[in-house]
Amino acid sequence: MSNPPLTTAPQAIDPAFENVWDELVWRGLVHVSTDQEALRALLGGDPVTYYCGFDPTAPSLHLGNLVQLLTLRRIQLAGHKPLGLVGGSTGLIGDPRPTAERTLNTRETVEEWVGRLRMQVERYLSFEGENAARMVNNLDWTAPMSAIDFLREIGKHYRVGTMLKKDAVAARLNSDEGISYTEFSYQILQGMDFLELYRQYDCVLQTGGSDQWGNLTSGTDLIRRAEGVSAHAIGTPLITNSDGTKFGKSEGNAIWLDAEMCSPYRMYQFWLSTADSDVIERLKIFTFLTRSEIEEYENLVETEPFRRAAQKRLALEVVATVHEADATAAVIAASDALFGQGDLSTLDAATLRSALDELPNATVAVGTSVVDALVATGLVVSLSEARRAIAQGGVSLDGVRIEDETAAVQGTLPGGVSVLRRGKKTLAGVFIG
Repeated sequence: MSNPPLTTAPQAIDPAFENVWDELVWRGLVHVSTDQEALRALLGGDPVTYYCGFDPTAPSLHLGNLVQLLTLRRIQLAGHKPLGLVGGSTGLIGDPRPTAERTLNTRETVEEWVGRLRMQVERYLSFEGENAARMVNNLDWTAPMSAIDFLREIGKHYRVGTMLKKDAVAARLNSDEGISYTEFSYQILQGMDFLELYRQYDCVLQTGGSDQWGNLTSGTDLIRRAEGVSAHAIGTPLITNSDGTKFGKSEGNAIWLDAEMCSPYRMYQFWLSTADSDVIERLKIFTFLTRSEIEEYENLVETEPFRRAAQKRLALEVVATVHEADATAAVIAASDALFGQGDLSTLDAATLRSALDELPNATVAVGTSVVDALVATGLVVSLSEARRAIAQGGVSLDGVRIEDETAAVQGTLPGGVSVLRRGKKTLAGVFIG
């Protein structure tokens, strides 16, 4: 199948803003920060070096991390020099979770995940030109350091009283689990990263999630104490849905950036389901659409919400950013075809199968009756209900209405699968096995 070319927003700073700082604020990316006037002047001046760190506590980054990746890219587009840090040392510990101690992964696992995350981060940055990005690994400067050197050179700058007040530490101290010295020390390691990057690359800004604010200021405080200079930090907001629920990382069901852990089709459908009350905020944070373009979509949400134009553009932009253009075109074609706006037989086999994985589905033998397949997939609860649905003309197989209850499933679509539909919108996948 030949998919039409996709039209997506170019990655660029919006010319409507005088300073990238103003754009970050408008997009809602500054939840907390060090001195705002100083940051505005910093980002509006000569190129500076800045960084964001990503710990390999999983084999892939997720949508929460995408906020940081796109923030790194926006600041680079303004002419500044990004450092992408993957935490080979901090990943061996993990930052304190609010409720319980992390399970420590093996060194081999962390090393493997460092490589995977590094490749993901590299996708979002440019490594060419005067402000080319650079990747760093904090294991490079922590591994050679002895415990005595760590305590003498870094630990002496920290005050336990201040460390105890950090939100993540305070929450754990008040829990039944308490906190180990290992996780308590995490903020010192992250602070040391900032100091080391300042010394090596003159790095003066760190970005991260606002839930990491204690760790971000650990670095700014350490640089001030050790070097006598001011460094800066920006904490982006934690993204939640308008109803207050966690965004994009529900327990056991995270929206990962790795296509093997979360298919492009699933990611596309995730964005399509964005509520009207959330979609404009998502367009600001997760796309490079300009302010004027987003204001047009805001008007469409108000006047023609049934068209879901903002959601469709959001899904297109994000999936095209995270995955290849061809994969994005394929999932759009699959989504349209599954819901009656395209030819199922022309779809890419892998994309169709991943789409059916997201639907109710069942594996049946070739030649199984449509009646039995309807029950197996859960589209109906009984054989009699299946026969009644067929008699009423409400069942189709692979886009063709079924009129004979003896019709059989053959798996004629690409990849040897079939699609059952009951009514207009209720779908199920049938795999032949």
